[in-house]
Amino acid sequence: MKENRWGISGNGLKWIALITMLIDHVGAVIVIRMLNLEQFDRAFWLQIYSPLRSIGRVAFPIFLFLLVEGFLHTRNVGKYLGRLLIFAVISEIPFNLAIAGSVWSLKYQNVYWELALGLVVIWLVRIVGEKPLHFSIQVVLKLLILTAGMVLAEVLALDYGLYGMISIFVIYQARDNRFRQAALGAATFLWENPAPLAFLPILCYNGKRGRGLKFAFYVFYPAHLLVLYLIARAIGCPY
Repeated sequence: MKENRWGISGNGLKWIALITMLIDHVGAVIVIRMLNLEQFDRAFWLQIYSPLRSIGRVAFPIFLFLLVEGFLHTRNVGKYLGRLLIFAVISEIPFNLAIAGSVWSLKYQNVYWELALGLVVIWLVRIVGEKPLHFSIQVVLKLLILTAGMVLAEVLALDYGLYGMISIFVIYQARDNRFRQAALGAATFLWENPAPLAFLPILCYNGKRGRGLKFAFYVFYPAHLLVLYLIARAIGCPY
């Protein structure tokens, strides 16, 4: 897709996603547990909790869009997938600590697993699309790949489950038209307001990477989860 001189770079979108994710996780890791502590005003922090989680809904759609952009521009999809899997493993203990308070938990999986599975889905979809097959056969195979991804997402208890796979698939399929991509992508998140608003900054994406943040982006996820867990423990939040 053609690059624009003006607009938000890929790294600008990353900053929006990282900041809104941090706000969300402050609510999910710390504030929700402060409600059970007598020294904190429950009514006040309950009013704070919902806005924090609502702001955080913006992060995941942006991560999915950036995943598709990364897939479209990477020179080596295998290495890209490898990075996601490495950080999925690195993030697992910080994620479990922050969400469940223990090193081991199978209730939910960290976001890198969903991104990795989503990458595999659109990678296979692209491979099918490049084969000299009849259009109807391509459609059937692509839908089978999506269905397999949806089932795996549910079986593996990924955070957004099958909805994440649907969104990644739609964002990838609509990649040739930014307005259609934003509209259809937003439609896949209508079940979770205000997540569709994430596609407003996506509409302003200028097609440029921007400076820095490549590995800082990867490291931030496990690092901030561990820090939030330590803060929660320091103020006596129960798990």
